[in-house]
Amino acid sequence: MKIAIIERIEYCEKHEPFSKKYCLGNHFQEIFDELGILLIPIVSENNLDEICNMCDGLVVTGSVNDVHPKYYGEEPINGKEYKFDEYGLVKNIVQLFSNAHKPILGICAGIQEINVIFGGTLHQQIPNHNLRDQSKHKVELTEGSFLYEVYKNNTIEVNSYHKQAVKDLAPNFKITAISKDGIIEGIEKDNIVAVEWHPEALYDMQFFKAFIEKMKR
Repeated sequence: MKIAIIERIEYCEKHEPFSKKYCLGNHFQEIFDELGILLIPIVSENNLDEICNMCDGLVVTGSVNDVHPKYYGEEPINGKEYKFDEYGLVKNIVQLFSNAHKPILGICAGIQEINVIFGGTLHQQIPNHNLRDQSKHKVELTEGSFLYEVYKNNTIEVNSYHKQAVKDLAPNFKITAISKDGIIEGIEKDNIVAVEWHPEALYDMQFFKAFIEKMKR
């Protein structure tokens, strides 16, 4: 099986003239190697149709770059900078896989982008969720959802590395995970599953094995 996976733009000034990089966390390589899945990296808008045709699913990874609020009809909050705009690439590949009815997994920035692509909005800044000390918090899962079927539990603990979140839910999506402070942590629709936490950083094989099974259906 083959999965298309979005590599993200990061900037490291001290590495000039190689400061702009396309990156993919090592967790994905380790997890999908163990699962016997071939990863097809996406770094360009070229040949997206070909990538969609050859792959069985798509992973929209996390990113240090936030979605510009112009894409959901808002102005940036004061002091907010947007160095790189990845939205166009993500939108094009997500729409291709969605139209082809192939499974899509969104992670962190991925859930935010997916929500905007399908007509939702975002909280541009939220407190208490960028937990760089690697602590965890609880989320409540919706019965009957993909997430509930994975964990067979109403509550799980997740990591948290985000400063934006879903505000207005995109039409036809359902909320499948929510934190105690009301932040939406999981959404689903048809072939799409998206979460705000990073299951790859937790090395959550249970989660990724379930997504692979979803790809086989």
